[in-house]
Amino acid sequence: MEAELIIMFMVAATTSAYFLWFHQLSRRLTGPKVYPFFGSLPILFLNRARIHDWIAGNLRSCSINGGSGTYQTTTIAIPYFARKQGFYTVTCNPKNIEHILRTRFDNYPKGPTWQTAFHDLLGQGIFNSDGETWLIQRKTAALEFTTRTLRQAMARWVSRTIKTRLWLILEKASQEQFPVDLQDLLLRLTFDNICGLTFGKDPETLSTELSENPFATAFDSATEATLQRLLYPGFLWRLKKLFGIGAEMRLRKSLQVVENYMSEALTARKLNPSDDLLSRFIKKRDVDGNIFPNHVLKRIALNFVLAGRDTSSVALSWFFWLIMNNPLIETKIINELTSVLEETRGSDPNTWISDPLIFDEADKLVYLKAALAETLRLYPSVPEDFKYVINDDILPDGTKVPAGSTVTYSIYSVGRMKSVWGEDCLEFKPERWLSETGDKFVPPKDGYKFVAFNAGPRTCLGKDLAYLQMKSVVSAVLLRYRLSLVPGHKVEQKMSLTLFMKNGLKVYLHPRDLTSA
Repeated sequence: MEAELIIMFMVAATTSAYFLWFHQLSRRLTGPKVYPFFGSLPILFLNRARIHDWIAGNLRSCSINGGSGTYQTTTIAIPYFARKQGFYTVTCNPKNIEHILRTRFDNYPKGPTWQTAFHDLLGQGIFNSDGETWLIQRKTAALEFTTRTLRQAMARWVSRTIKTRLWLILEKASQEQFPVDLQDLLLRLTFDNICGLTFGKDPETLSTELSENPFATAFDSATEATLQRLLYPGFLWRLKKLFGIGAEMRLRKSLQVVENYMSEALTARKLNPSDDLLSRFIKKRDVDGNIFPNHVLKRIALNFVLAGRDTSSVALSWFFWLIMNNPLIETKIINELTSVLEETRGSDPNTWISDPLIFDEADKLVYLKAALAETLRLYPSVPEDFKYVINDDILPDGTKVPAGSTVTYSIYSVGRMKSVWGEDCLEFKPERWLSETGDKFVPPKDGYKFVAFNAGPRTCLGKDLAYLQMKSVVSAVLLRYRLSLVPGHKVEQKMSLTLFMKNGLKVYLHPRDLTSA
């Protein structure tokens, strides 16, 4: 009896101490409501379908004057939030973002949680590594991405895919008046292009039959299963991996297909080098002067495929949706395109649509670049990014971040803050990216207001290639067709690390008359 009383007393004391601590802690947190034991998870779950707008709303509520004045940083707590690792500091303050991505770059790596989750798929590739491992790959890649030959190679792959496949599919859909899922077509197109550029092998997922490709299917499955690891406690997905069940079983099978495909591609490139990235890395040496082993080369290639595929296609999907809702901007883009092509190809409209853009023509499309940048401001392909905190730190706005916690900078929210982009921040307005004369593209003076291509030492090396590909695809579609959304089709965001459209982008294609342009 005495032992039972002692146990009851200890339980009551522990519970009381916990609730006292919880009460004091919850008063200091600036984020959404937190609950004992469950943290902010119930609120997160209820808002999962609109997670990015929910985060933006929380950050706006922490602002002076509802986002029009100086704004703060919010904290989201997850279960077991008594531990430092249970805190997610979320910010959209450009000064904080600069601090994380540049000033204290070494204090905010990818971190063990991210790296462990992605290791099976990406290994120690450039997008899943830190420190010296990341640096040597970054330096090697930087040398290659500045070469004109790589731009020319990208232009060739994009032009080939547009001319031999995309135009055929769109023309058939236009003539037979059936809708297409533009997001799906763009995903296939960018996947084929980045595979061609990375390891010189075209999987041909974009075809008139739109058939499934084993490598593309396996790559998608592996990526999705890997992302699921971030949604669960580490021990849970490790347990599922140990017993080979659920998403972990799919991941293992998918990785085998991916591995076999990459082995074939690597063998082919070693026998017949080309101007693709894999061929270039085969010739390079690591920090110790050794050639990269096969397993590292395959992971390097997969990292570039992952980075170059979804980001461009997702950005293009949101661009076309915005264009359908802003006909005046579409007219300006068409006028710029026809003006440039008249200068380079003559006055016959048939010559404007006979071949895709070459990159010298693409470079002249200033307004189109502004419209693409404006799309990425409002709908960044990667809406939220995460960093691990190595040592205790204080952000420029005074927020304390403990070692071992996670800091999220919300790229999506930055574009929706009046204090950053003005009262018209929710408007699709390409003109904000142009000089007063309208003939030059002018990025913001504060480069950390716009980090859709990352910033600091990890700035995206493929930014110029991405703009080249997007400009080529936009001109290939809009010069030939006017788009209209399928009646009743609902465009909404998918809960994912990449800002996919949940239901795709289903459109009808109507032939465009360029004689009046």
